[in-house]
Amino acid sequence: MVRTAARQPVPARHAEAERDVAAILDAATRLLSADPTAGMTDVAEAAGVGLPVLYRHFPSREALVGAVLDRAVDLTDAALEHECIDAAPAPEAMAGLLRSAWEVLDRHRRLFLAADRAPATDPAGERNRERHERPLRRVRRLIERGRRDGDFRHDLPLPWLVTTFFAIIHAAARERDAGRLKPEEVEHVLVTTMSSLLAPGPADGPADGLTRPDPTP
Repeated sequence: MVRTAARQPVPARHAEAERDVAAILDAATRLLSADPTAGMTDVAEAAGVGLPVLYRHFPSREALVGAVLDRAVDLTDAALEHECIDAAPAPEAMAGLLRSAWEVLDRHRRLFLAADRAPATDPAGERNRERHERPLRRVRRLIERGRRDGDFRHDLPLPWLVTTFFAIIHAAARERDAGRLKPEEVEHVLVTTMSSLLAPGPADGPADGLTRPDPTP
């Protein structure tokens, strides 16, 4: 009689696969954040899985790096989803937004910096820009609210101010990585820089103090 190997129940196989993926992503995040050139063999060893298992879930290094970046952006988006963002005065909420975004980015800054180096024509570089669309929508809503309340300037285009938020945080990551910005300085520098940029000037409101309509929706 021919015996067939016992098969694992589907739920058990699914749970095992989920554990493998979680271990792989945890290991890849640690390794790639420390050394963006870490290879698939390094990740497999750190995750405690074989290379065949790693490639079954992530068929290429690009796919693995993309998954790690996606998870980092998800963490950033979750960190920005706080009730104070919608309830606090806009300048205070912006300071909280910057601190929360930096807390996540700092843990993955080398990985994001490596992704940022991809040229704009490179699909990987374009994908990295797309990843930030969701968290940056929160930034846009906050700046819009600040403009309506008269807390933020109106004389610069809204898309430019949103892009600047993104650029300032990534510039801080580069300076921090190069050692030109001390860890304890980053939050103060970010908040002070963005607050100065967003502060309304004499041309941002009529003399009677009424909030004027936002000219750049």
